[in-house]
Amino acid sequence: MLGLIITLLVIWLILAIVGFTIKGLIWLAIIGLILFVITGVVGFIRRRV
Repeated sequence: MLGLIITLLVIWLILAIVGFTIKGLIWLAIIGLILFVITGVVGFIRRRV
């Protein structure tokens, strides 16, 4: 489970970086950051339980 969460975090981070570097894809960066935060919170909550 931890491997899946780390993989998702890396994917979301890459999407955010690509979105910020390519001017027309700012929406991709916003979605990537939102998904990164959500995945991090879910992973943190599941790891504590």
